[in-house]
Amino acid sequence: MDQLLDRVSSEDSGKKDENVRDLTMVLAHNDRTVPKVTENRKSSQRRPKIVLLASPETSAMVLYGLYDVLTTVGGVYPELVKGAPERELLEVQIASADGQPFNCVGDIPVKPHLSLNDLATPGKRPDAVIVCDMYVAVTAVPTGRYPRECAWLREIHAAGVLVSSVCSGSLVLADSGILEGREATAHWAYRDMFHRYYPKVTFVENSALCLKAESAGIVTAGAVSAWHDLAFYLIARFCGYRHAVDTAKVFLMTDHVEGQSPYAVMTRPMEVKDALIAECQSWIAENYECSNPVERMVERSGLSARTFARRFRSATGYTPMDYVQALRIEEAKQELERDNRQIDDIATAVGYEDSSSFRRIFKKRVGLSPAAYRKKFQNLAALASKYSPDTIPV
Repeated sequence: MDQLLDRVSSEDSGKKDENVRDLTMVLAHNDRTVPKVTENRKSSQRRPKIVLLASPETSAMVLYGLYDVLTTVGGVYPELVKGAPERELLEVQIASADGQPFNCVGDIPVKPHLSLNDLATPGKRPDAVIVCDMYVAVTAVPTGRYPRECAWLREIHAAGVLVSSVCSGSLVLADSGILEGREATAHWAYRDMFHRYYPKVTFVENSALCLKAESAGIVTAGAVSAWHDLAFYLIARFCGYRHAVDTAKVFLMTDHVEGQSPYAVMTRPMEVKDALIAECQSWIAENYECSNPVERMVERSGLSARTFARRFRSATGYTPMDYVQALRIEEAKQELERDNRQIDDIATAVGYEDSSSFRRIFKKRVGLSPAAYRKKFQNLAALASKYSPDTIPV
């Protein structure tokens, strides 16, 4: 966390990742605005209440990870460094639609503290709500799954409660309508689902933590482990930056300052009804490294370049050239993960004659240089090959 501030305060901070700037500015601002709690006031001051909204589709990692971390803020760190625990600073409760016990993903039991009815009166409302991930398959229809939760979210958002989400929890916010006209993030695999079912929401694919709607009382986090970023944000907002740093040190947690781009994988429509475009997709999947790939596809289609481009985008959501670039970069990522060849050689193998052009496009799409990407993931391949050498291609 300290490094996060250092990165942004450097002279070229304007060039830094937008996620880093946004999160750091908020953390620093919150540290100045959170009231300082004296020893005499600690026992009597009302603790901010954070409610974790969960369902049977919620993952235990998100629900219990957030619960464990948020409930220890202010208490565990002094115990570790001074040998004496102090009072926890946050009141954290788990809620579900009906408040009844259930099993979440992995058949892990959950016993909520509250139902939504328990939180209906103004005096019971929390300071913040986290909609945990609620898994939806990318081929499924996300609408209409959580009507009670959506109605409650609209109500508390209108009342001024901070509403946040992790991963697919953002789909619940979108279904409630409170994201319309606003920017939000979720797991990168839900990009096409947002475009199809929630076109009035601007999906921010690359962000691990989206603060674009913070002024409207909404914060969304990306893939499931982005709950770390959301936890840092909430701790800093309600307890101060110092406690966010201390919590990171206790749990060895880190934020995703590089966003989701290094982890995102090219997603393709599950069904392409245009047979001609589907045939071109199959062809380019085997020939993405060829020269003039778009011209070659146009020739195969027998269409004019303009008509082909229109039909291709309608069928896939990509322009033809963007589709080719995505295929090439996806293959390059896999090569970098498992192959020790020179980066220039990999660039040539996936269709780039100019290695500098490859590096520029790779950095733009992935958020890391090819060398940085290789460093990030190759250690995993080396570890796997050590114990299961047959599973790692060479």
